Amino acid sequence: MASVYRAERRKLLAQLSTRVLALACTLGPLAFGAILSLQSGVPADTLLGVWVHTSGYAVSLVVLGFGGYLGFPVLAGVLAGDLFSCEDRYGTWKTVLTRSRSRKEVFAGKALAAATLASTLVALAALSSLLAGLLFTGDQPLVGLGGNVIPSGECLWLVLVSWLLGVPVVLAFTSLALLFSVATRNGIMGVLGPVLVALVMELLELIGSGSWVHTLLVASAFDDWHGLLSAPRFYGTAIVGSCVCILWVMGCLGASWLILRRRDFAGAPLTRRPGWVVPVRAVLAAAALIVLLGAGTSLGPTAVTRARLEASISSAFSDLTVLQQQELGRAIAKGAKLHLHTICSRHAGRSEGPGDDWTCTLTVLNALPGSEPFIVTPIVYDVSAKSDGCFKADAPPSFVGQQMMTVAHGRSVVNPDYTIYACFDTTGAVKCPEGSSCGRGGTTVGPRRGKGPTATSKGERKNLLEAEKAAGGAVMQEVGEAQRRERRAAEKPIEAAEPEAGG
Repeated sequence: MASVYRAERRKLLAQLSTRVLALACTLGPLAFGAILSLQSGVPADTLLGVWVHTSGYAVSLVVLGFGGYLGFPVLAGVLAGDLFSCEDRYGTWKTVLTRSRSRKEVFAGKALAAATLASTLVALAALSSLLAGLLFTGDQPLVGLGGNVIPSGECLWLVLVSWLLGVPVVLAFTSLALLFSVATRNGIMGVLGPVLVALVMELLELIGSGSWVHTLLVASAFDDWHGLLSAPRFYGTAIVGSCVCILWVMGCLGASWLILRRRDFAGAPLTRRPGWVVPVRAVLAAAALIVLLGAGTSLGPTAVTRARLEASISSAFSDLTVLQQQELGRAIAKGAKLHLHTICSRHAGRSEGPGDDWTCTLTVLNALPGSEPFIVTPIVYDVSAKSDGCFKADAPPSFVGQQMMTVAHGRSVVNPDYTIYACFDTTGAVKCPEGSSCGRGGTTVGPRRGKGPTATSKGERKNLLEAEKAAGGAVMQEVGEAQRRERRAAEKPIEAAEPEAGG
């Protein structure tokens, strides 16, 4: 096996495609960092993209996000998609198996060579992207996926661990490419197969609210590094995702070995005229499998619930607002938190599951001196939630200001409250942040006899009672009325206006 491994590794390194991939993984992130440094725009549609001019670590994580969705499947297909089918194309199986090595040694050596080079290219991309971020932006602290500010030293190892969690994903796609190469005997299918499967997985992630099928997808496992940068930090999804990738590797390699072990290479080569029967059967079987998986995306517990979303956006908004005030030069006490009442709902259907039609209303009670103890400020965010628990929340500039704000000495920085990027644990319990009130278990959080939202724990109930006593009945009545209006507007069905018929 070691002899086969060395030979296959030399063959892969001698190929032009492998050298192009190595150059792309090395120079691509550096070019991306250089282009970002020359312009003021940011990739705001990606997680942490808004912070690429603030912290160099965000540059590396943006490259990681792009690599998982498209780069890793392409890398795996190019490296391993033609590893076995090339022997069929050149007719070298008889020579290899009768005069060189056994099937087990050939299979193990080829698979190990592909896995080694795939992991090496991921490491090159990780180091290059990290170097690009530090070189063109700097090693400033990073704002995580929850409003938490992560120090520079901690960011370094978090970024490296995040890239390390991508290795099982690329190994799963590499094993899938080997399976396509062995089963089809066609290098084109071996190269394009993992890319097509990745695209189908991305589409399946966009539909359904269940968690069973989504958890078993390799594309979902790639997003598990988000938990390392969230607040509070969680690791359960990363462990589950790594186990899913291991199952994919074992399944694909096991199926590839069974096909190769039973294949006959001793007889005369068969020359068959290409027809449409086999391709049509394969396409129909793949379509039936996709339909079956699409129907199963609604099975299992719902990962994205109103309670989890309310708790996560409340914590993120509070931390980001404190960061905003600190950047503006205002004195903020350590550990300061906003007093919030949060209600999230969807414009259509039940208030659960991923989608772009979520709306969250955060009612802020600001303490004021004098006869008016509190001022009520409702802020409405339009939220786009994904099945992996990450969401993007946008607010009108009239509430939180523009995307860039001017701080001391005329310096322009990112407004933390303009767009909120956060992730929550889709498997953990809901914990509402201290000083805030949000829903639990998907139930509606409504006003308590016109005096404000109900508390969900003893500490929160005590805080709310003190706030209600200080604010008075009129203010809390206003809060309750505002929340009821928002809930009625969100739950009211949208009816299309019908033109009146002429006389």
